[in-house]
Order: sequence, then structure tokens, then C-alpha cells
Amino acid sequence: MYTPPFFKPDRAASLKFADERGFGTMCAFDGRKPVASPLPFYLTYADDGTPQAAFHVARHNPLLKLAGGTSSWLLAVNGPDAYVSPDWYVSPDQVPTWLYQSVHLTGPVRLLSDGELAVQIDTLSDKFENWLLPKKPWTSAKMTAGRLEALKKGIVGLVMTVDEVEGSFKLNQHKSDADYSAIANALSSQADADSRTIAGLMREARPLALATDTVQTQQAITPEGGV
Repeated sequence: MYTPPFFKPDRAASLKFADERGFGTMCAFDGRKPVASPLPFYLTYADDGTPQAAFHVARHNPLLKLAGGTSSWLLAVNGPDAYVSPDWYVSPDQVPTWLYQSVHLTGPVRLLSDGELAVQIDTLSDKFENWLLPKKPWTSAKMTAGRLEALKKGIVGLVMTVDEVEGSFKLNQHKSDADYSAIANALSSQADADSRTIAGLMREARPLALATDTVQTQQAITPEGGV
């Protein structure tokens, strides 16, 4: 992943983003072409602190043939993204761009045993069911044993040992306060949710830039000494 220094989050922030997102595109190379599948996952950590991405795929997924543990796979985890118009900047001579959050995890992948798969299914469903609280979480215990075992035969569990963590949180960090606040304000007024989410992330990243903009706006509206 190409990441200019001012867009590069630290390793902990990248892993936190990937874990909270919990959904990405797993990519491998079969010697002739890329093979990829979108899938949910969760992060866990080995005893030595090495991150691991646990997931499963359908038994007939072509990725399975490549899970020998020798070659590296890529898990691309994307967050919100938004187009930025040059017209929104305060400064002249700007160009169109795109703001986004993305993390790439890379490493070898191995198969899980049936016992490990059972743990993974419960851990994965628990992760996402907790997003729906206060709804009582679904668990595999709600299924009849025969039905659950039949469905488990249709999937295969895998785990990636994460050797490399790369992140790019492109939020216009390199722009002036005036341009930064102008873009954040413009994005916050857009109809799509991703643009508004990016605006919120920009406000969190540089609150002083937005605070300065607010003060300047108020001063322009209120005459000196006015009420």
C-alpha cells in the first residue's frame, strides 16, 4: 500500500480499525491470477502478541486450494470514503481527490481443525451480535445439533498470521486549517452517509482547525463590540 507519511496511522490504530470494521476482501494469487472473496473476520492474538485474522469460507471457494501456509495473502479492510470537489477549498488551484480509510493485513494462511472452527463460529457471531445490543444475542446453541453439524460441513475455517500491517487514513491532514475546515464542512452537508462520516473523522482528528473556523465565522457575523 502506498501511504504518504502524513496519512499513515500507527500499527495499533490500524489494527483497531481492522478489528472494529470486521469485514474485508481476502486476496491470494493462484500463480495465474488474483483470487478474492469478501468476508467477515475477527482479530485475535498469539501468545507472543502476533495478530491473527480468523475467518471461514465455503468449502468450494477457490481460495482453499491456496491455503498451504507458504504464500502470503492480503486482507483489504476498507472504511468510509468520500469524493472531494476542488470547488470546496478556500485555496485556488486544487484538484479533485478522494478521502478514505483503509488497512491491509498480509501473511500466510492455514486451515483450522474442526474444533477450532467451532470456536471460530461462536466467536465471530458473538462479535457481530453484540453490535445489535440490547437484542439478546443469537448463539449456535439455538440450532439443533444435526442442523449445525450439517452446515459446518459446508465451510472451512482459516486463520491468517499477520506479518505486515499497513494503513492509510487519508483525511486531508496535509492541508491548511482553512482548507481542512472548508472540506469538513462541505462533506458534512452531503446527502451520503460516508461523506458525513468522513467529515466527523476530520473533526475528531483536528478539532482546533474546526474550532478556529467557527470563531472566525462568528467574528465575521458579529461586529466588534456587538451582542
